[in-house]
Amino acid sequence: MANSNPLPTAMVSSRRHPVRSLPPKFWIITLGIAAAALVAVFMTIELRGNLGYILPRRAVKVASMILVAYAVGVSTVLFQTVTCNRILTPSIMGFDALYVLLQTALVFVIGGQAVLTMSEPVLFIIELVLMVGFSFLLYRWLFTGGGKSLHLMLLVGIIFGTMFRGFSSLLQRLIDPSEFIILQDLFFASFNNVDGALLGYSAVAVALVSIMAWRMRSSFDVLALGRDMAVNLGVDHKKAVTSTLIICSVLVAVSTALVGPVTFFGLLVASLAYQLCSHFRHAAVLPIAVLLGIIALVGGQLVLERIFAFDTALSIVIEFVGGIVFLILLLRGNVK
Repeated sequence: MANSNPLPTAMVSSRRHPVRSLPPKFWIITLGIAAAALVAVFMTIELRGNLGYILPRRAVKVASMILVAYAVGVSTVLFQTVTCNRILTPSIMGFDALYVLLQTALVFVIGGQAVLTMSEPVLFIIELVLMVGFSFLLYRWLFTGGGKSLHLMLLVGIIFGTMFRGFSSLLQRLIDPSEFIILQDLFFASFNNVDGALLGYSAVAVALVSIMAWRMRSSFDVLALGRDMAVNLGVDHKKAVTSTLIICSVLVAVSTALVGPVTFFGLLVASLAYQLCSHFRHAAVLPIAVLLGIIALVGGQLVLERIFAFDTALSIVIEFVGGIVFLILLLRGNVK
């Protein structure tokens, strides 16, 4: 007998394993309190000395972590919505490799010292425009047609990522060793040297696409049902997917250009958000993913600074845990 339930396969299968007994509102309130408490602790712990100097620096760092958590969490969930599976993310599809290629190309063309002395707002805008343009052109065609298999999408992401890394490796071998050292510092996500002006530009860009996403909020749950169901329910699938990809491209580009690449962070917070939700409506999944991201970044940075004394990079820990989550999801084989 045909399945009359309009919910996606992942939603139906989750009911066979009732591990989400608590309502999403409980998780939103609980995670919100936890995130606020971590932010308060981060801002006030060992607070001594020149407060006029320390507090603004901590505020910029916390604001950048909140902005990145929001951008990565929202973009990952929406990207998984238009691809109709919970494994793919913009970073896994080669976005981080594109960032490395753009940084390498800039250093190769204009030189490392020129990149360091270039106005940060100008460099930020150049990176943002290039990453949004390239990512949109590369991935739009893949998700606006009929249904594509997960294996095909992963294969395309691997091919693009490999191609970008190959070009990056070639250019890195051609540049001066001293410039390569400058380039390496750009490849790891860092919240310690975020420029306040860039944070303001990033917040404006995120706010603009968030308004766009808010106007589309009623379409996201329909898009998650798949292309055929969305078309039958009256949604202009191609237009909705194109708009969603624009939102994802801007959010990921802002996050990556601001602090650097975090490949598996989005997969980590999105997967945990789905595990906590008793239903997969975006009104619940999106805020839970964002709050989990804030807790992971602020809490992780707090542990990194106060316990490990900056002996390691937060992005390395996040990538390690996120990579394990990715392998688990991939090996399970029943997540779409």
